[in-house]
Amino acid sequence: MTYTGTKEQIREFLFKLEKDTVYDIKVEKHRNRRSLDANNYAWHLISEIANVLRLSKEEVYFQMLKDYGQRDYVSMLANVPIEQYYKYYEKQGTYRKNDNTFTSYMIYKGTSQYNSKEMSVFIEGLVYEARNLGIQTKIQLEIKEMIKEMEGKENGK
Repeated sequence: MTYTGTKEQIREFLFKLEKDTVYDIKVEKHRNRRSLDANNYAWHLISEIANVLRLSKEEVYFQMLKDYGQRDYVSMLANVPIEQYYKYYEKQGTYRKNDNTFTSYMIYKGTSQYNSKEMSVFIEGLVYEARNLGIQTKIQLEIKEMIKEMEGKENGK
């Protein structure tokens, strides 16, 4: 669950939680997500790359997440189905500890969870890949302007 609010709103929210339950809480300064223009452009490039490579958009998207996206490393008990927790992942290996078997995974965050800086890196990677395949992209100035607009929306400007 994610909760967004002012300090006072968060305090009220916390007092409504169950008293004897243990919670994990992560506090971050709120940032608006990147613009739809950037998202639309990313999916346009993914589609074009998929057409040239004769792959599905989902295959290209996952490859681009691996190449230019945000990732983390997790280990879980081997009998826990990772699909219940993560959509994009790769198995790294298994190991035993204290009579339990664990599976390690590299997990990839989907772009819908990216902030403007993360999305900027992702788009720049897509542009690089597209140009290497001979796909027409926006000129560098247009890309910089789109990223500047995306950062402005994230920072409330």
